[in-house]
Amino acid sequence: MKSFVAIVVGTFIAAQTWAADTACPEHFAAGRPPLVINAKLAAKTKELCNSGYGALHSGITKTPLYSAEHLTQERLVQGKGLRRQSEFHPDDRLPSSDRAELRDYARSGYDRGHVAPSGDMFDLTSQEESFSLANMIPQEPSVNRGVWERIESGVRRMARGRGELYIVTGPIFQGEKLQRIGGRVIVPTAVFKAIYDPGRQEAGAYIVDNEPGASAKVISVTELKGVTGLDVFPGVNPRIKDKAMRLPMPKPRKQR
Repeated sequence: MKSFVAIVVGTFIAAQTWAADTACPEHFAAGRPPLVINAKLAAKTKELCNSGYGALHSGITKTPLYSAEHLTQERLVQGKGLRRQSEFHPDDRLPSSDRAELRDYARSGYDRGHVAPSGDMFDLTSQEESFSLANMIPQEPSVNRGVWERIESGVRRMARGRGELYIVTGPIFQGEKLQRIGGRVIVPTAVFKAIYDPGRQEAGAYIVDNEPGASAKVISVTELKGVTGLDVFPGVNPRIKDKAMRLPMPKPRKQR
C-alpha cells in the first residue's frame, strides 16, 4: 500500500526524522509535536498555534497534516452549551498560494470537515479558530456527518470520564491518483484520529476511509506511523504505541 509520503512528496526514508520546535507545546503529549518521518513531507509546512489546538499545515495539500489537542474534562465543562457562532474562513497567516479558499469547496460535493472538532472548543475564540480552512479537509458528507461525528462524540465522552486525553487527527492520502477540489485542495482517501491516555498509559488510533459506507477500524500508533509518515506521539514510550488500546466503536444511528 502506498502512502502519502511516496505519492505526494517522494521516497519514504524511515531511518530519519525531522522535528521542529513548537511555539505551543501545551497541545502535545510530553510537549512534543508529531515527528515528520520524511523531510520532503515537511516541505511548505507551517505550524499554526491556536488556543484550542496546534496544527501543521501543508502548502502542498492545502490542508493540515495534523491538528493536535489536549482535551480535558475541565475544558469540556467550560465549553458545555457553547453555540456555534463562527463561520468558515481562509487563514490569513498563510500565503494565498498555500491555503484553501472558500471557493475551493463550493459545489465540490465534499464537506469542509473539521480536523480539530469545533465541539471540542471551550470559548468563542477557540471555536472561531477551529473554523479556519487550515483546520479543514474535503470530507465525504456521509462520513463527516455519520461515523466520524460519532467518533468525535465518543472521544469527548472518553475525555470526560478519564480526565484528559491527547489527540492528534489528520488526513491520509493513498493511491496512484489523488483527487483535488478547486484544482488545488487534495482530497484525503482516509482520516485518522490518534488518542493517548497519559493516566492509563495506553494509545491507539481510529482510521476511516473517506468514502460512502465507510466504517471505522482501530490500529496501533506504531501501525499508524507506517501509513501516515508521522510519529504522532514521539514523547510516548514505544511499548505503549505498539499496542492498540481498546477504543469504543461508533454505533450506527437507529433508524426512525
